[in-house]
Amino acid sequence: MAGSKKNERNLYESERNFRLLVEGITDYAIYMLDPKGHVTNWNRGAERIKGYRAKDIVGKHFSVFYTPEDLAADLPRRALETALKDKHFLAEGWRVRKDGTRFFASVVIDPIFEKRKLVGFAKITRDITERQNALSDLSNSENQFKTLVGGVTDYALYMLDPTGVVSNWNAGGKRIKGYSTEEIVGQHFSRFYTPADQAAGKPARALKTAVETGHYDEEGWRVRKDGSFFWASVVIDPIRNDAGELIGFAKITRDISERKQAQERLLAMQRQLAESQKFDALGQLTGGIAHDFNNLLMIISGSIHTIRKDITGEKAVKALQSIEGASQRAAALTRQLLTFARRQNLQPQSIKLTERLDVLREVLNSGLGSAVSLMIDVADDVWNIAVDPNEFEIALVNLVVNARDAMPEGGSLIISAKNIPEKDQVAISVEDTGVGIPDDIAAKVFDPFFTTKAVGKGTGLGLSQVHGFAHQAGGTVGIRSILGSGTTITMCLPRAATPLTPDHELASSKGSGTVLLVEDNPEVATVSIGLLEQLGYTVRWAADASAALAEFEKDGIDIVFSDIVMPGKMDGIGLAKTLRDKNPRIPILLMTGYSSSTNEVGSQFPILRKPYQLHELSRELQKLA
Repeated sequence: MAGSKKNERNLYESERNFRLLVEGITDYAIYMLDPKGHVTNWNRGAERIKGYRAKDIVGKHFSVFYTPEDLAADLPRRALETALKDKHFLAEGWRVRKDGTRFFASVVIDPIFEKRKLVGFAKITRDITERQNALSDLSNSENQFKTLVGGVTDYALYMLDPTGVVSNWNAGGKRIKGYSTEEIVGQHFSRFYTPADQAAGKPARALKTAVETGHYDEEGWRVRKDGSFFWASVVIDPIRNDAGELIGFAKITRDISERKQAQERLLAMQRQLAESQKFDALGQLTGGIAHDFNNLLMIISGSIHTIRKDITGEKAVKALQSIEGASQRAAALTRQLLTFARRQNLQPQSIKLTERLDVLREVLNSGLGSAVSLMIDVADDVWNIAVDPNEFEIALVNLVVNARDAMPEGGSLIISAKNIPEKDQVAISVEDTGVGIPDDIAAKVFDPFFTTKAVGKGTGLGLSQVHGFAHQAGGTVGIRSILGSGTTITMCLPRAATPLTPDHELASSKGSGTVLLVEDNPEVATVSIGLLEQLGYTVRWAADASAALAEFEKDGIDIVFSDIVMPGKMDGIGLAKTLRDKNPRIPILLMTGYSSSTNEVGSQFPILRKPYQLHELSRELQKLA
């Protein structure tokens, strides 16, 4: 008998706790519907949110809360059907208060079964017009409160005693956090927090804030029973008795990991869009000036070849060498800009790293100086990579020079490579023992024109070229740095799918035959004619595609050497295709300072980049022979 009374007291105490729990919730409308959708009980939260008193709404159909548009779409009936079919209904939408005003609501409907028989629906409505996380009160019998709270599965809805110990638990708590009632009741709620938050005293501060302000609301990481993390929306409200004494806390936790992931994906997309827009803006700016700038450099560098044989004085020769060096640096600067902006026309080939690095070793050692030791650690079984050889070499030299500048007192530099099978790429790393880079600086090193060097000591385009080259080649580049210990920059480049490309290195030699030069800029044409004649060719010049077609009809043309960008309806690519239709065997070499149309060429026609040197022109023409 005594045991029976004890069980009754425990049942009463449990039901009383549930009643106090629900009555303590003021920001959620929590109520029940009968199986047909009629309101069977009502709470103060529902009265506050929707404006109806219990005597005004109990017995009426819950569709009165819906807008005329939703009523016309038969949304109330479909909501109950979905809840019954899927055992859950969750939606957000506009609802109507008693006074006719509208509010945006988060709605949860769960079917309630008793002995496998549907006895109604548990319904939670939250006013999220101002995104307030809140709890709702109920005004129903203690058994109905227990059934309602226990039936909610999308929220962990439970109580804490004044010290933070869990005093009851619902099905939503088990589903979200993994603990059964027996496992968690009597345990402190701090176990749901991450170790870092526990060490920082966050659970205690949450309860203190709830007591002092009457409410606590936050989002953060929480820990399930199995140790996995989830992103939670948490609300804590203090519960007081009629005398105003604190008797515990009502706590609601919701797993919003999917929403956070969606937000993070959106932020990532926004960052990618901003990055793309930055590249596009830089590409348009660079591409706009590159053609004309390289034409000017072509005139300068070409004229150097013409006048070199007439210069004998020592001062004049040195001056000519200075002009030539400045011209080459200017051409490299433009090429770096185009590569970073991904506007450079790359000509990928299959190259073997060990062979390429052996060829470059002397150049790299020379650039490093005697204070820095170079080690190349690349196994012979590292895959070939598919890259533009010239741009790859420029990128590697830029990385080596950048590493050298990070070791003003000397040090060591290691170039290594390894296969990445899961990505079908080769990771090529340049590691130095320099001063390292702070995190805030490391995040900016690939930005164009960003440099920590003194004025006149760097353009800020070296690592930008590396970044642009790697991405345009279909790879990536990353940086890892530790202050005082050094920096490692790694390019991940695509594995070559084709056999090794032969490296044609033909020496400058005399040519023969007649070249049809198609160039609209008279000054560039004059320089080009001079270079071609130095190589032994006879030259016929046309200023545009129309003139070139007319000249071609006269016969006697052995090679066509045409600029891509020209005035008129037909550019150099169109001209090349037309001439190839007329004579499939005619050798055609295209040239350009910059053209956005070069991607159309593919492997149909070779392209020589302006400004070109005499030996480069000779080599490309010999390839056509």
